[in-house]
Amino acid sequence: MTGHSGRVTCDLSISVDGYSAGLDQSEQRPFGEDGGDGWGDRLHSWMFATPELRQAELDRLETVGAFVMGRNMFGPVRGAWDRDWKGWWGDNPPYHAPVFVLTHHPRDPQPMDGGTTFHFVTDGIESALRRAREAAGDRDVSIHGGART
Repeated sequence: MTGHSGRVTCDLSISVDGYSAGLDQSEQRPFGEDGGDGWGDRLHSWMFATPELRQAELDRLETVGAFVMGRNMFGPVRGAWDRDWKGWWGDNPPYHAPVFVLTHHPRDPQPMDGGTTFHFVTDGIESALRRAREAAGDRDVSIHGGART
């Protein structure tokens, strides 16, 4: 027993025909050519279609003490890091907890507003999960990402 009592969960929004993002993702269109504004408005709007669904998603995030995501979820940058890139979400990402980003390219931790700090993990998923569980304590760890995470 590791002493952790929180769950490890995975949440992925996917369309009825099997898509989690459109083709041609970019900084300007993080969800690619999704049939809408490129920010998931058409593909993922069902998650927030009613006040009850929106509140359920927000309540679920309240149980999470740390997140794990892949590099593609963090941003479209490939190869060596563009040090100016700070993620899709601006200065105050929605996580408000430590986020462990799996990558092959080292980068210093990136603290953001609202309690989010992105930690870049280069030694594999097991290490990212261990670090996330330690950071979360007795709260949940949520694995976030898309089709390539």
